[in-house]
Amino acid sequence: MSAIRQASAPAIPYDAIIIGAGFSGLYQLHKLRDGLGLKVRVLEAGGGVGGTWYWNRYPGARCDSESFSYSYSFSKELEQEWEWSERYPSHEEIRCYLNHVADRFGLRQDIQLNTRVKGAAFDSSRDLWTVTTESRESFVTRFLITAVGCISTANVPDIPGRDSFSGQWYHTGRWPHEGVDFTGKRVGLIGTGSTGIQAAPVIAESAAHLTVFQRTANFSIPARNAPLTPEFIREIKSNYPALRDIMRSTTNGHPFAISQDSALAVPEEERRARYERAWEVGGLRFRAEFSDLLSDKAANDTAVEFIHDKIRAIVKDPAIAEKLIPRDHPFATKRPPVDTDYFETFNRDNVRLVDVKADPIEAIVPEGILLKSGGIVPLDIIVFATGYDALTGSLLAMDIRGADGHSLREDWAAGPCTYLGLQAPHFPNMFIITGPGSPSVLCNMPVPIEQHVNWITECIAYMDAKGYSRIETGEQEAKAWVAHVNEAANATLLPLAGSSWYLGANIPGKPRVFMPYAGGMARYAALCAEVAQADYRGFRFLSGQTQRRQSL
Repeated sequence: MSAIRQASAPAIPYDAIIIGAGFSGLYQLHKLRDGLGLKVRVLEAGGGVGGTWYWNRYPGARCDSESFSYSYSFSKELEQEWEWSERYPSHEEIRCYLNHVADRFGLRQDIQLNTRVKGAAFDSSRDLWTVTTESRESFVTRFLITAVGCISTANVPDIPGRDSFSGQWYHTGRWPHEGVDFTGKRVGLIGTGSTGIQAAPVIAESAAHLTVFQRTANFSIPARNAPLTPEFIREIKSNYPALRDIMRSTTNGHPFAISQDSALAVPEEERRARYERAWEVGGLRFRAEFSDLLSDKAANDTAVEFIHDKIRAIVKDPAIAEKLIPRDHPFATKRPPVDTDYFETFNRDNVRLVDVKADPIEAIVPEGILLKSGGIVPLDIIVFATGYDALTGSLLAMDIRGADGHSLREDWAAGPCTYLGLQAPHFPNMFIITGPGSPSVLCNMPVPIEQHVNWITECIAYMDAKGYSRIETGEQEAKAWVAHVNEAANATLLPLAGSSWYLGANIPGKPRVFMPYAGGMARYAALCAEVAQADYRGFRFLSGQTQRRQSL
Protein backbone atom coordinates (compact mmCIF):
# COMPACT_ATOMS: atom_id res chain seq x y z
CA MET A 1 0.00 0.00 0.00
CA SER A 2 1.40 3.42 -0.87
CA ALA A 3 2.27 6.05 1.68
CA ILE A 4 -0.58 8.25 0.38
CA ARG A 5 -3.26 5.60 0.95
CA GLN A 6 -2.07 4.93 4.48
CA ALA A 7 -2.60 8.50 5.55
CA SER A 8 -5.70 9.04 7.67
CA ALA A 9 -5.25 12.66 8.75
CA PRO A 10 -5.61 15.66 6.41
CA ALA A 11 -2.37 16.51 4.62
CA ILE A 12 -0.51 19.65 5.72
CA PRO A 13 1.18 21.65 2.93
CA TYR A 14 4.83 22.70 3.19
CA ASP A 15 7.55 23.99 0.89
CA ALA A 16 9.97 21.46 2.34
CA ILE A 17 9.90 18.49 4.68
CA ILE A 18 13.26 17.60 6.21
CA ILE A 19 13.71 14.17 7.76
CA GLY A 20 16.15 14.30 10.67
CA ALA A 21 17.20 16.92 13.24
CA GLY A 22 20.93 16.35 13.45
CA PHE A 23 23.72 18.53 12.02
CA SER A 24 22.20 18.31 8.53
CA GLY A 25 18.56 18.86 9.38
CA LEU A 26 19.14 21.82 11.69
CA TYR A 27 21.25 23.69 9.17
CA GLN A 28 18.94 22.88 6.27
CA LEU A 29 15.97 24.22 8.26
CA HIS A 30 17.86 27.42 9.03
CA LYS A 31 18.86 27.96 5.39
CA LEU A 32 15.44 27.31 3.86
CA ARG A 33 13.32 29.00 6.51
CA ASP A 34 15.51 31.95 7.45
CA GLY A 35 17.42 32.27 4.18
CA LEU A 36 14.67 31.72 1.61
CA GLY A 37 11.59 32.36 3.74
CA LEU A 38 10.07 28.95 3.00
CA LYS A 39 7.57 27.03 5.11
CA VAL A 40 9.55 24.08 6.45
CA ARG A 41 8.94 21.22 8.87
CA VAL A 42 11.56 18.88 10.33
CA LEU A 43 10.37 15.39 11.29
CA GLU A 44 12.63 13.69 13.84
CA ALA A 45 12.22 10.16 15.20
CA GLY A 46 14.07 10.92 18.43
CA GLY A 47 12.86 12.72 21.49
CA GLY A 48 15.38 15.53 21.02
CA VAL A 49 17.65 17.14 18.47
CA GLY A 50 21.10 15.72 17.77
CA GLY A 51 20.58 13.09 15.08
CA THR A 52 23.21 10.38 15.42
CA TRP A 53 24.33 11.91 18.71
CA TYR A 54 20.86 11.70 20.19
CA TRP A 55 21.14 7.91 19.99
CA ASN A 56 24.88 7.34 20.49
CA ARG A 57 25.41 7.50 24.25
CA TYR A 58 27.47 4.37 24.81
CA PRO A 59 30.42 4.42 27.23
CA GLY A 60 33.35 6.32 25.75
CA ALA A 61 31.37 7.70 22.80
CA ARG A 62 33.04 10.78 21.36
CA CYS A 63 33.82 12.26 17.98
CA ASP A 64 37.05 11.47 16.14
CA SER A 65 37.15 14.97 14.61
CA GLU A 66 38.71 17.68 16.72
CA SER A 67 36.01 19.63 18.51
CA PHE A 68 36.64 23.10 17.09
CA SER A 69 36.36 21.67 13.57
CA TYR A 70 33.31 19.54 14.34
CA SER A 71 31.10 22.58 14.24
CA TYR A 72 29.18 24.90 11.96
CA SER A 73 30.96 27.67 10.09
CA PHE A 74 27.88 29.60 8.88
CA SER A 75 27.71 31.92 11.90
CA LYS A 76 30.75 33.87 13.06
CA GLU A 77 28.87 34.78 16.24
CA LEU A 78 28.25 31.11 17.00
CA GLU A 79 31.94 30.35 16.48
CA GLN A 80 32.94 33.01 18.98
CA GLU A 81 30.37 32.32 21.69
CA TRP A 82 30.67 28.54 21.89
CA GLU A 83 33.62 27.03 23.77
CA TRP A 84 34.56 23.38 23.48
CA SER A 85 36.08 21.82 26.59
CA GLU A 86 38.11 18.92 25.11
CA ARG A 87 40.14 18.12 22.02
CA TYR A 88 37.64 15.42 21.05
CA PRO A 89 34.09 16.19 22.14
CA SER A 90 32.04 13.65 24.07
CA HIS A 91 28.53 12.72 22.99
CA GLU A 92 27.14 14.83 25.85
CA GLU A 93 29.01 17.94 24.70
CA ILE A 94 27.97 17.51 21.06
CA ARG A 95 24.32 17.30 22.11
CA CYS A 96 24.76 20.43 24.23
CA TYR A 97 26.17 22.22 21.19
CA LEU A 98 23.34 21.16 18.87
CA ASN A 99 20.72 22.07 21.47
CA HIS A 100 22.36 25.47 21.79
CA VAL A 101 22.18 25.90 18.01
CA ALA A 102 18.50 24.91 17.99
CA ASP A 103 17.74 27.48 20.69
CA ARG A 104 19.95 30.26 19.38
CA PHE A 105 18.39 30.22 15.92
CA GLY A 106 14.84 29.51 17.09
CA LEU A 107 14.65 26.20 15.26
CA ARG A 108 12.57 24.16 17.72
CA GLN A 109 9.24 25.67 16.68
CA ASP A 110 9.58 23.97 13.28
CA ILE A 111 10.87 20.60 14.54
CA GLN A 112 8.44 17.79 15.32
CA LEU A 113 10.03 15.23 17.64
CA ASN A 114 9.05 11.61 18.29
CA THR A 115 7.90 11.38 14.69
CA ARG A 116 9.22 8.49 12.63
CA VAL A 117 8.65 8.73 8.88
CA LYS A 118 7.16 5.57 7.46
CA GLY A 119 7.05 6.46 3.78
CA ALA A 120 6.77 9.10 1.08
CA ALA A 121 5.21 9.11 -2.37
CA PHE A 122 5.61 11.53 -5.27
CA ASP A 123 2.58 12.75 -7.23
CA SER A 124 3.77 13.56 -10.76
CA SER A 125 0.52 15.30 -11.66
CA ARG A 126 1.14 17.95 -8.99
CA ASP A 127 4.94 17.71 -8.53
CA LEU A 128 4.38 17.18 -4.81
CA TRP A 129 5.46 14.66 -2.19
CA THR A 130 3.17 13.19 0.45
CA VAL A 131 5.04 12.09 3.55
CA THR A 132 3.43 9.81 6.13
CA THR A 133 4.53 8.89 9.63
CA GLU A 134 4.09 5.82 11.77
CA SER A 135 1.44 7.72 13.73
CA ARG A 136 -0.48 8.18 10.45
CA GLU A 137 0.13 11.90 10.09
CA SER A 138 0.42 13.16 6.53
CA PHE A 139 2.39 16.09 5.09
CA VAL A 140 2.32 17.44 1.53
CA THR A 141 5.47 19.20 0.37
CA ARG A 142 7.22 20.53 -2.74
CA PHE A 143 10.61 19.26 -1.64
CA LEU A 144 11.60 16.21 0.37
CA ILE A 145 15.05 16.45 1.95
CA THR A 146 16.57 13.49 3.76
CA ALA A 147 18.94 14.41 6.59
CA VAL A 148 18.89 10.96 8.15
CA GLY A 149 22.61 10.55 8.77
CA CYS A 150 25.14 8.14 7.31
CA ILE A 151 25.61 5.92 10.36
CA SER A 152 22.33 6.06 12.25
CA THR A 153 20.67 2.67 11.58
CA ALA A 154 21.93 0.16 14.13
CA ASN A 155 23.10 -3.22 12.82
CA VAL A 156 21.99 -5.78 15.41
CA PRO A 157 23.34 -9.18 14.33
CA ASP A 158 20.81 -12.00 14.11
CA ILE A 159 22.76 -14.49 16.20
CA PRO A 160 20.82 -17.68 16.92
CA GLY A 161 19.37 -17.70 20.42
CA ARG A 162 19.77 -13.95 20.98
CA ASP A 163 16.32 -13.61 22.54
CA SER A 164 16.94 -16.56 24.86
CA PHE A 165 19.67 -14.67 26.75
CA SER A 166 18.73 -14.40 30.42
CA GLY A 167 20.75 -11.22 30.93
CA GLN A 168 20.50 -7.83 29.21
CA TRP A 169 21.78 -6.93 25.76
CA TYR A 170 22.31 -3.50 24.19
CA HIS A 171 23.49 -2.01 20.89
CA THR A 172 25.87 0.92 21.09
CA GLY A 173 23.77 2.88 18.59
CA ARG A 174 20.59 2.59 20.70
CA TRP A 175 22.00 3.09 24.16
CA PRO A 176 19.63 3.61 27.12
CA HIS A 177 19.53 7.28 28.06
CA GLU A 178 19.74 6.39 31.72
CA GLY A 179 22.98 4.51 31.08
CA VAL A 180 24.01 0.97 32.01
CA ASP A 181 25.67 -0.04 35.27
CA PHE A 182 28.41 -2.59 34.63
CA THR A 183 29.58 -2.76 38.23
CA GLY A 184 30.26 -6.36 39.21
CA LYS A 185 28.92 -7.67 35.88
CA ARG A 186 30.38 -10.13 33.39
CA VAL A 187 30.20 -8.29 30.07
CA GLY A 188 30.61 -9.51 26.51
CA LEU A 189 31.49 -6.90 23.89
CA ILE A 190 30.96 -8.03 20.29
CA GLY A 191 32.77 -5.88 17.73
CA THR A 192 36.07 -4.01 17.53
CA GLY A 193 35.31 -1.16 15.15
CA SER A 194 35.32 2.47 16.30
CA THR A 195 32.52 2.00 18.84
CA GLY A 196 33.97 -1.16 20.37
CA ILE A 197 37.40 0.44 20.58
CA GLN A 198 35.94 3.44 22.41
CA ALA A 199 33.68 1.40 24.69
CA ALA A 200 36.03 -1.39 25.81
CA PRO A 201 38.35 0.65 28.07
CA VAL A 202 35.44 2.36 29.84
CA ILE A 203 33.46 -0.84 30.37
CA ALA A 204 36.55 -2.64 31.67
CA GLU A 205 37.01 -0.04 34.41
CA SER A 206 33.79 -1.01 36.21
CA ALA A 207 32.91 -4.50 35.00
CA ALA A 208 33.89 -7.54 37.01
CA HIS A 209 35.06 -9.08 33.75
CA LEU A 210 35.01 -8.06 30.09
CA THR A 211 35.26 -10.49 27.19
CA VAL A 212 35.94 -8.81 23.83
CA PHE A 213 34.79 -10.88 20.85
CA GLN A 214 36.94 -9.81 17.90
CA ARG A 215 36.19 -10.81 14.33
CA THR A 216 38.60 -8.39 12.66
CA ALA A 217 41.62 -6.80 14.30
CA ASN A 218 41.69 -3.06 13.75
CA PHE A 219 44.24 -0.29 13.46
CA SER A 220 43.81 2.48 16.00
CA ILE A 221 45.74 5.62 16.83
CA PRO A 222 45.83 7.15 20.33
CA ALA A 223 43.57 10.19 20.54
CA ARG A 224 45.67 12.05 23.09
CA ASN A 225 42.45 13.65 24.25
CA ALA A 226 42.84 16.45 26.80
CA PRO A 227 41.07 19.55 28.06
CA LEU A 228 41.49 22.64 25.89
CA THR A 229 43.38 25.49 27.51
CA PRO A 230 42.06 29.08 27.46
CA GLU A 231 45.09 30.05 25.35
CA PHE A 232 44.30 27.39 22.76
CA ILE A 233 40.65 28.42 22.61
CA ARG A 234 41.61 32.07 22.06
CA GLU A 235 44.01 31.07 19.29
CA ILE A 236 41.37 28.97 17.54
CA LYS A 237 38.75 31.72 17.72
CA SER A 238 41.15 34.27 16.27
CA ASN A 239 42.11 31.94 13.42
CA TYR A 240 38.76 30.44 12.44
CA PRO A 241 38.67 31.97 8.92
CA ALA A 242 42.05 30.45 8.01
CA LEU A 243 41.14 27.11 9.61
CA ARG A 244 37.88 26.95 7.67
CA ASP A 245 39.78 27.64 4.45
CA ILE A 246 42.07 24.70 5.20
CA MET A 247 39.11 22.44 5.96
CA ARG A 248 37.41 23.27 2.66
CA SER A 249 40.58 22.88 0.61
CA THR A 250 41.66 19.46 1.86
CA THR A 251 40.68 15.94 0.90
CA ASN A 252 38.98 15.06 4.16
CA GLY A 253 37.70 18.34 5.59
CA HIS A 254 39.95 18.36 8.65
CA PRO A 255 41.79 21.48 9.89
CA PHE A 256 45.24 20.29 8.89
CA ALA A 257 46.96 19.82 5.57
CA ILE A 258 48.15 16.45 4.31
CA SER A 259 51.90 16.35 3.82
CA GLN A 260 53.11 16.38 0.22
CA ASP A 261 56.00 14.05 1.10
CA SER A 262 56.01 10.42 0.04
CA ALA A 263 56.64 7.90 2.79
CA LEU A 264 59.07 6.18 0.43
CA ALA A 265 61.01 9.33 -0.45
CA VAL A 266 62.51 9.92 2.98
CA PRO A 267 65.18 7.83 4.75
CA GLU A 268 63.87 5.11 7.04
CA GLU A 269 65.22 6.78 10.17
CA GLU A 270 63.51 10.08 9.34
CA ARG A 271 60.27 8.31 8.38
CA ARG A 272 60.15 6.46 11.67
CA ALA A 273 60.88 9.65 13.62
CA ARG A 274 58.00 11.38 11.83
CA TYR A 275 55.66 8.49 12.59
CA GLU A 276 56.77 8.65 16.23
CA ARG A 277 55.99 12.37 16.45
CA ALA A 278 52.63 11.86 14.75
CA TRP A 279 51.80 9.01 17.15
CA GLU A 280 52.49 11.30 20.09
CA VAL A 281 50.34 14.07 18.58
CA GLY A 282 47.65 11.46 18.07
CA GLY A 283 44.35 11.39 16.25
CA LEU A 284 43.72 11.48 12.53
CA ARG A 285 46.73 13.73 11.98
CA PHE A 286 48.80 10.53 11.92
CA ARG A 287 47.16 9.62 8.60
CA ALA A 288 48.24 12.97 7.14
CA GLU A 289 51.94 12.50 7.84
CA PHE A 290 52.65 11.35 4.26
CA SER A 291 50.82 11.96 0.99
CA ASP A 292 50.73 8.42 -0.37
CA LEU A 293 49.50 6.28 2.53
CA LEU A 294 46.18 5.69 0.77
CA SER A 295 47.48 5.48 -2.77
CA ASP A 296 50.64 3.34 -2.60
CA LYS A 297 50.66 -0.07 -0.92
CA ALA A 298 54.41 0.04 -0.28
CA ALA A 299 54.04 3.43 1.43
CA ASN A 300 51.11 2.13 3.45
CA ASP A 301 53.16 -0.87 4.54
CA THR A 302 55.56 1.46 6.33
CA ALA A 303 52.71 2.77 8.50
CA VAL A 304 51.42 -0.77 9.04
CA GLU A 305 54.82 -1.94 10.26
CA PHE A 306 55.09 1.01 12.66
CA ILE A 307 51.63 0.42 14.17
CA HIS A 308 52.24 -3.33 14.46
CA ASP A 309 55.38 -2.57 16.46
CA LYS A 310 53.42 -0.19 18.69
CA ILE A 311 50.80 -2.85 19.46
CA ARG A 312 53.52 -5.34 20.35
CA ALA A 313 55.16 -2.77 22.63
CA ILE A 314 51.89 -1.86 24.41
CA VAL A 315 50.31 -5.30 24.90
CA LYS A 316 52.31 -7.32 27.41
CA ASP A 317 51.18 -10.80 26.38
CA PRO A 318 52.78 -11.55 22.98
CA ALA A 319 50.04 -14.02 22.02
CA ILE A 320 47.30 -11.44 22.64
CA ALA A 321 49.29 -8.77 20.82
CA GLU A 322 49.51 -10.94 17.71
CA LYS A 323 45.73 -11.44 17.77
CA LEU A 324 45.24 -7.67 17.97
CA ILE A 325 47.48 -6.96 14.99
CA PRO A 326 45.44 -6.32 11.82
CA ARG A 327 46.73 -8.16 8.77
CA ASP A 328 43.77 -8.33 6.39
CA HIS A 329 43.61 -4.69 5.24
CA PRO A 330 45.96 -1.75 4.75
CA PHE A 331 46.03 1.06 7.31
CA ALA A 332 43.16 3.60 7.03
CA THR A 333 41.30 1.66 4.34
CA LYS A 334 38.64 1.21 7.00
CA ARG A 335 37.64 4.28 8.98
CA PRO A 336 40.65 4.48 11.33
CA PRO A 337 39.55 4.71 14.98
CA VAL A 338 41.24 6.92 17.53
CA ASP A 339 41.30 5.60 21.07
CA THR A 340 42.09 6.18 24.70
CA ASP A 341 43.95 3.17 26.14
CA TYR A 342 42.35 0.57 23.88
CA PHE A 343 45.36 -1.70 23.48
CA GLU A 344 46.35 -1.07 27.10
CA THR A 345 42.96 -2.50 28.15
CA PHE A 346 44.15 -5.99 27.21
CA ASN A 347 46.81 -5.79 29.92
CA ARG A 348 44.08 -5.81 32.57
CA ASP A 349 43.46 -8.99 34.57
CA ASN A 350 39.69 -8.68 34.07
CA VAL A 351 39.81 -8.56 30.24
CA ARG A 352 39.85 -11.49 27.82
CA LEU A 353 40.11 -11.47 24.03
CA VAL A 354 38.28 -14.07 21.96
CA ASP A 355 39.22 -14.37 18.29
CA VAL A 356 35.93 -15.38 16.68
CA LYS A 357 37.59 -16.12 13.37
CA ALA A 358 39.49 -18.90 15.10
CA ASP A 359 36.59 -19.87 17.37
CA PRO A 360 33.33 -18.46 15.96
CA ILE A 361 30.22 -17.60 17.96
CA GLU A 362 27.84 -20.52 17.52
CA ALA A 363 24.86 -19.12 19.43
CA ILE A 364 23.68 -17.03 22.32
CA VAL A 365 22.39 -19.21 25.13
CA PRO A 366 20.59 -18.19 28.34
CA GLU A 367 23.82 -18.12 30.34
CA GLY A 368 26.03 -16.37 27.76
CA ILE A 369 27.75 -17.04 24.42
CA LEU A 370 28.40 -20.51 23.03
CA LEU A 371 31.54 -20.82 20.90
CA LYS A 372 32.02 -23.32 18.12
CA SER A 373 34.66 -25.08 20.22
CA GLY A 374 31.88 -25.93 22.65
CA GLY A 375 32.92 -23.55 25.37
CA ILE A 376 30.40 -21.18 26.93
CA VAL A 377 31.43 -17.67 28.00
CA PRO A 378 29.15 -16.85 30.98
CA LEU A 379 27.78 -13.30 30.76
CA ASP A 380 25.36 -10.94 32.49
CA ILE A 381 25.39 -8.26 29.77
CA ILE A 382 26.06 -8.40 26.02
CA VAL A 383 27.01 -5.22 24.17
CA PHE A 384 26.73 -5.27 20.38
CA ALA A 385 29.28 -2.83 18.96
CA THR A 386 28.46 -4.12 15.50
CA GLY A 387 28.08 -0.83 13.69
CA TYR A 388 25.44 0.43 11.33
CA ASP A 389 23.75 -0.15 8.03
CA ALA A 390 25.72 2.79 6.72
CA LEU A 391 24.75 5.36 4.07
CA THR A 392 21.68 3.55 2.77
CA GLY A 393 20.12 1.88 5.82
CA SER A 394 18.14 4.85 7.11
CA LEU A 395 16.91 5.75 3.63
CA LEU A 396 15.79 2.25 2.74
CA ALA A 397 14.07 1.77 6.09
CA MET A 398 11.39 4.12 4.73
CA ASP A 399 9.05 3.22 1.88
CA ILE A 400 9.99 5.98 -0.55
CA ARG A 401 8.11 5.91 -3.87
CA GLY A 402 9.11 8.27 -6.67
CA ALA A 403 7.73 9.01 -10.11
CA ASP A 404 5.72 6.20 -11.74
CA GLY A 405 5.75 4.27 -8.46
CA HIS A 406 9.50 3.66 -8.44
CA SER A 407 10.62 2.21 -5.11
CA LEU A 408 13.94 3.47 -3.79
CA ARG A 409 14.46 0.12 -2.12
CA GLU A 410 13.94 -1.73 -5.40
CA ASP A 411 15.91 0.75 -7.50
CA TRP A 412 18.88 0.34 -5.14
CA ALA A 413 18.64 -3.44 -4.84
CA ALA A 414 22.00 -3.82 -6.62
CA GLY A 415 23.53 -0.83 -4.85
CA PRO A 416 22.79 2.88 -4.50
CA CYS A 417 22.69 4.97 -7.67
CA THR A 418 22.81 8.76 -7.36
CA TYR A 419 24.01 11.79 -9.24
CA LEU A 420 26.55 13.68 -7.11
CA GLY A 421 25.15 11.81 -4.09
CA LEU A 422 22.43 14.47 -4.07
CA GLN A 423 19.57 12.95 -6.03
CA ALA A 424 18.46 9.57 -7.37
CA PRO A 425 16.81 9.03 -10.78
CA HIS A 426 12.99 8.74 -10.64
CA PHE A 427 12.81 10.70 -7.38
CA PRO A 428 12.08 14.31 -8.40
CA ASN A 429 12.33 17.13 -5.87
CA MET A 430 14.02 14.80 -3.37
CA PHE A 431 17.48 15.78 -2.17
CA ILE A 432 19.79 13.58 -0.11
CA ILE A 433 22.24 15.22 2.29
CA THR A 434 25.59 13.37 2.37
CA GLY A 435 24.14 10.39 0.53
CA PRO A 436 25.95 7.52 -1.18
CA GLY A 437 28.13 8.92 -3.93
CA SER A 438 29.20 11.94 -1.86
CA PRO A 439 32.36 12.31 0.29
CA SER A 440 30.30 12.07 3.52
CA VAL A 441 31.92 9.53 5.88
CA LEU A 442 35.39 9.98 4.40
CA CYS A 443 35.35 13.52 5.80
CA ASN A 444 34.92 15.58 8.90
CA MET A 445 31.14 15.53 8.53
CA PRO A 446 30.16 19.19 9.10
CA VAL A 447 32.15 20.17 6.01
CA PRO A 448 30.22 18.06 3.46
CA ILE A 449 26.98 18.76 5.35
CA GLU A 450 27.35 22.52 4.97
CA GLN A 451 28.41 22.16 1.34
CA HIS A 452 25.38 19.96 0.57
CA VAL A 453 22.92 22.20 2.38
CA ASN A 454 24.24 25.33 0.68
CA TRP A 455 24.07 23.66 -2.74
CA ILE A 456 20.52 22.40 -2.18
CA THR A 457 19.39 25.80 -0.91
CA GLU A 458 20.88 27.60 -3.91
CA CYS A 459 19.30 25.06 -6.26
CA ILE A 460 15.85 25.63 -4.77
CA ALA A 461 16.36 29.40 -5.00
CA TYR A 462 17.33 28.94 -8.67
CA MET A 463 14.17 26.94 -9.32
CA ASP A 464 11.98 29.57 -7.71
CA ALA A 465 13.66 32.33 -9.70
CA LYS A 466 13.07 30.43 -12.95
CA GLY A 467 9.56 29.31 -12.07
CA TYR A 468 10.37 25.60 -12.11
CA SER A 469 8.23 23.18 -10.15
CA ARG A 470 10.31 20.05 -10.59
CA ILE A 471 13.94 18.92 -10.69
CA GLU A 472 15.18 15.42 -11.40
CA THR A 473 18.25 13.66 -12.66
CA GLY A 474 18.34 10.79 -15.14
CA GLU A 475 19.64 7.24 -15.16
CA GLN A 476 22.43 8.07 -17.61
CA GLU A 477 23.74 10.86 -15.39
CA ALA A 478 23.57 8.71 -12.27
CA LYS A 479 25.29 5.76 -13.91
CA ALA A 480 28.07 8.04 -15.12
CA TRP A 481 28.51 9.41 -11.60
CA VAL A 482 28.57 5.92 -10.05
CA ALA A 483 31.27 4.98 -12.56
CA HIS A 484 33.26 8.04 -11.50
CA VAL A 485 32.80 7.13 -7.81
CA ASN A 486 34.19 3.66 -8.56
CA GLU A 487 37.05 5.16 -10.53
CA ALA A 488 37.93 7.47 -7.63
CA ALA A 489 37.82 4.59 -5.14
CA ASN A 490 39.98 2.36 -7.33
CA ALA A 491 42.63 5.08 -7.48
CA THR A 492 43.10 4.48 -3.74
CA LEU A 493 43.72 1.48 -1.50
CA LEU A 494 40.27 1.82 0.09
CA PRO A 495 38.60 -1.08 -1.80
CA LEU A 496 41.27 -3.45 -0.46
CA ALA A 497 39.44 -3.57 2.88
CA GLY A 498 36.95 -6.17 1.76
CA SER A 499 35.12 -6.28 5.09
CA SER A 500 34.65 -2.52 5.33
CA TRP A 501 31.26 -0.93 5.96
CA TYR A 502 32.22 1.54 3.21
CA LEU A 503 31.27 -1.36 0.93
CA GLY A 504 28.34 -2.54 3.02
CA ALA A 505 30.25 -5.70 3.93
CA ASN A 506 29.04 -5.65 7.55
CA ILE A 507 25.40 -6.22 6.52
CA PRO A 508 24.42 -9.74 5.37
CA GLY A 509 22.97 -9.65 1.87
CA LYS A 510 23.86 -6.01 1.23
CA PRO A 511 25.41 -5.39 -2.24
CA ARG A 512 29.19 -4.94 -2.15
CA VAL A 513 29.49 -1.45 -3.63
CA PHE A 514 31.96 1.22 -2.56
CA MET A 515 29.55 3.97 -1.53
CA PRO A 516 31.35 7.21 -0.54
CA TYR A 517 33.16 9.45 -3.03
CA ALA A 518 36.92 9.07 -2.52
CA GLY A 519 37.99 11.86 -4.88
CA GLY A 520 38.30 14.31 -2.02
CA MET A 521 36.04 16.97 -0.50
CA ALA A 522 37.63 19.90 -2.30
CA ARG A 523 37.39 18.18 -5.70
CA TYR A 524 33.80 17.16 -5.05
CA ALA A 525 32.76 20.68 -4.03
CA ALA A 526 34.37 22.05 -7.20
CA LEU A 527 32.44 19.54 -9.35
CA CYS A 528 29.15 20.47 -7.66
CA ALA A 529 29.90 24.16 -8.22
CA GLU A 530 30.64 23.52 -11.90
CA VAL A 531 27.30 21.73 -12.28
CA ALA A 532 25.43 24.64 -10.69
CA GLN A 533 27.26 27.24 -12.78
CA ALA A 534 26.31 25.33 -15.93
CA ASP A 535 22.60 25.78 -15.10
CA TYR A 536 22.60 22.53 -13.14
CA ARG A 537 23.98 20.31 -15.84
CA GLY A 538 22.76 16.76 -15.45
CA PHE A 539 19.37 17.74 -14.05
CA ARG A 540 16.02 18.23 -15.78
CA PHE A 541 13.64 21.00 -14.83
CA LEU A 542 9.90 21.14 -15.38
CA SER A 543 7.48 24.04 -15.22
CA GLY A 544 3.97 23.23 -16.33
CA GLN A 545 4.37 21.60 -19.73
CA THR A 546 7.79 23.09 -20.38
CA GLN A 547 10.70 20.78 -19.80
CA ARG A 548 14.36 21.31 -20.53
CA ARG A 549 17.30 19.04 -20.01
CA GLN A 550 20.96 19.58 -19.35
CA SER A 551 23.17 16.58 -19.99
CA LEU A 552 26.60 15.76 -18.66
